Amino acid sequence: MNKVYGALLILSSFTSLSDSIAQEKLNQVQIIGSHNSYKKAIEPALLNYLMERDSTKRLNGLQYEHIGIPEQLTMGLRNLEIDVYPDPKGGKYAKPKGLEMVAPEQAFDPEGLMKKPGFKVLHIPDIDFRSSAPTFEICLKQLHDWSLANPGHVPVFITLEPKDGEKNHLGTSPEPFTEKLFDDLDATIRKHLGADHLITPDMVRGDYKTLEAAVLAGNWPEMKQARGKFMFILDNTGKNREMYIKGHPSLKGRVLFVNAEPGTPEAAALLRNNPEDTSIPELVKKGYIVRTRADADTREARKNDYTHFHMAENSGAQIITTDYYKPSTFFPSTYQVKFEDGTYVRPNPVNSSLK
Repeated sequence: MNKVYGALLILSSFTSLSDSIAQEKLNQVQIIGSHNSYKKAIEPALLNYLMERDSTKRLNGLQYEHIGIPEQLTMGLRNLEIDVYPDPKGGKYAKPKGLEMVAPEQAFDPEGLMKKPGFKVLHIPDIDFRSSAPTFEICLKQLHDWSLANPGHVPVFITLEPKDGEKNHLGTSPEPFTEKLFDDLDATIRKHLGADHLITPDMVRGDYKTLEAAVLAGNWPEMKQARGKFMFILDNTGKNREMYIKGHPSLKGRVLFVNAEPGTPEAAALLRNNPEDTSIPELVKKGYIVRTRADADTREARKNDYTHFHMAENSGAQIITTDYYKPSTFFPSTYQVKFEDGTYVRPNPVNSSLK
């Protein structure tokens, strides 16, 4: 490792943007963040009830939780993952079916926030429903307030997963997303964060014909221009991705980047959840921003297995997500994801100009 590059790693994840990465572009850093960042522990009695009936042990994958989103950002994490469910009338998720089967340890939604119209933030309706930011507006307010209190912070990447689809086995049927709901989602982000806190596809595309052309030409903003801002990525493919793009070629006028395939006009930020994917380093070199995962479903933490994390580091994927920036409190494990110097932001090992 280049000695200068190695020394600069130590400086690179302070809350404020450090000189070590100020001249880098947004795609020339590597950051660690959290997966399902809002998630609080599943109701203990409900988890026990369901696990007694789960012969596949799939529910083991729900045994994790996170500290509050502002606390994660203060630690130095620079990626968040947020699941949003549309609830235009309000009340759809106000009475989880799981609490009809067991008595809760704490009252659910004592302030009646889930009864109000608007996007809700939770993992699985009726089952894994406790959230440190139960509404999307609350989540955005937390981001806004933290950002104002920490001016000049390293930009924060947010993978946003719109949730809809079939009802789960307990009965709640999520609302399907529509073009109007996606417009509402954009408007909600703009309203509560403000345009001056956003990195948008229009900013990156500039005068290039397509967003992908701008990305391949390296037209990402410099970190010093991106400081204090948030970049949102739509974690959907299929009909929801196409619905979000419809009428917005190269994502003109949109807030979110999308998980588009290379070779398409909207390709800029790619999700490659498996760090074993050998295409990641080449995608990074070409100019795309790539997200991958260090761990999933508690497997690596239960085994203290860092194989996938080290693959993710070496791949150059700019965004690495984990459930374990802190060790588990649910089972014995010392598994904890951070860079070698104890930080969560560093120059990218594949494409940094500081190498």
